[in-house]
Amino acid sequence: MLRALLFDFNGLLVDDEPLHFRLFRRVLEEEGVELAETDYYGRYLGFDDRDCFAAALADAGRPADGARIARLIARKAAWYQEEVRRSGYPFFPGAVELVTGAAAAGWTLGVVSGALRDEVAGALGQRGLAGAFKTLVTADDVERGKPDPEGYRLALARLNSEPPLPARLVHPHEVLALEDSPAGLEAAAGAGLRTLGVAQTYPADRLARAEAVVASIAELTVDRLAGLYDRP
Repeated sequence: MLRALLFDFNGLLVDDEPLHFRLFRRVLEEEGVELAETDYYGRYLGFDDRDCFAAALADAGRPADGARIARLIARKAAWYQEEVRRSGYPFFPGAVELVTGAAAAGWTLGVVSGALRDEVAGALGQRGLAGAFKTLVTADDVERGKPDPEGYRLALARLNSEPPLPARLVHPHEVLALEDSPAGLEAAAGAGLRTLGVAQTYPADRLARAEAVVASIAELTVDRLAGLYDRP
């Protein structure tokens, strides 16, 4: 039986992958590196900012030391905040309803994302969802981004160690990860979690390693999730 849901953020709750691509391309162009849309969606999507910049620079034969990458991340983050202050965070249809419904049903919720904490917290705060989540694991909290399972393992540990403490330990098979990317699904499976692919960014066949795949988060309700994962 499911007891907890862990949500990805970009491409799953918030429809901002096109914005991230534009900002990555803008920053990299200033460094003399061209980022093609096909390369971003085919190779770098699912990476956190640090890994995306490091990989893009390395692929272009450019130095990618930690100080340089930190400057690029800060520049992109400033432009991201400027954009969302102007236009707001674009939540996918059905995302807010699923979060509020799952919280009301008594499931424990968390976010595991390669986004920066300020971005995740800002979006949840904008829609009044911050109180629905017990834990947020972001790029600020891990050394290795997806597809490494570090973020999901940390989230599971926090579900069990942060107040309010569960009546009994939450086990990996009781936790469902909702992901829109192959890298995210690999990370969740590596932590032993249940998996659901949401084909809002990649076609469904790219998410075939998930236990189930739906076309969009708008298709999901608490009852449907229970039906998919709580069957004997």
